[in-house]
Amino acid sequence: MNAVTVSVSNITLLLLEPISIFRAPQVSACFPNNKSLISVKSSTSRRRIRRNPMRLVPLTRSSSSSSSPTIETVEGQALPESESESVTRRLILLRHAMSSWEDTSLRDHDRPLSKAGQVDAARVSHKLQQLGWIPELILCSNALRTRETLKIMQGQVRGFLEAEVHFFSSFYSIAAMDGQTADHIQQVICKYTRDEILTVMCMGHNRGWEEAASMFTGASVELKTCNAALLEATGKSWEEAFALAGLGGWKLQGIVKPSSSL
Repeated sequence: MNAVTVSVSNITLLLLEPISIFRAPQVSACFPNNKSLISVKSSTSRRRIRRNPMRLVPLTRSSSSSSSPTIETVEGQALPESESESVTRRLILLRHAMSSWEDTSLRDHDRPLSKAGQVDAARVSHKLQQLGWIPELILCSNALRTRETLKIMQGQVRGFLEAEVHFFSSFYSIAAMDGQTADHIQQVICKYTRDEILTVMCMGHNRGWEEAASMFTGASVELKTCNAALLEATGKSWEEAFALAGLGGWKLQGIVKPSSSL
């Protein structure tokens, strides 16, 4: 089967089914009073086609500018879509819950949560659930107190248990280095996330975590133990969200605290 495409006033028509014409015709289409009229011109005659008429199948075209990718369909069959739209991307920067100093022989990396810290971890998990801020991806320091904070949250709210989780020793060490945490968090997120993931939670330590929250938002953010900064930006991907927002361009939606009301 042959197909001929005819353009009339920026409307594309796909002409299906063969026609039998002995001389090379010139095909034109016009729409007087919104009624379709098809004619075939040859060198010897001009006549209305009665046999094997062509069927007109409109091709729908997106309203975007000519420089943008075009979506076309033929009888309901979709062609490749244009680029995805920008969406809101949410970043949770959570500092670990309060740790215990009872055993002074332990390295700082190996200190567990205190009893108060365990209670706070449970509380903040429920508050994040009530706000609808449940991450699909969790990037966590491998220090014992951050891992225990996450374990309690997973035991309280199923959404945290269902999230993809990765642990990083660098999240522990980078937090002690001035001015480097924000860039490191961005690099790790862009490496481990995917475009379909809309909410990411990074769990770590001060001073780096509140420094990163302040740099991303351009506000002075204080993160006490088990405080979570809720940040938002938009982009087709996480890379684009970071690029468009830059430092200071993320919107601070709030600070979730175990002891405060929503």
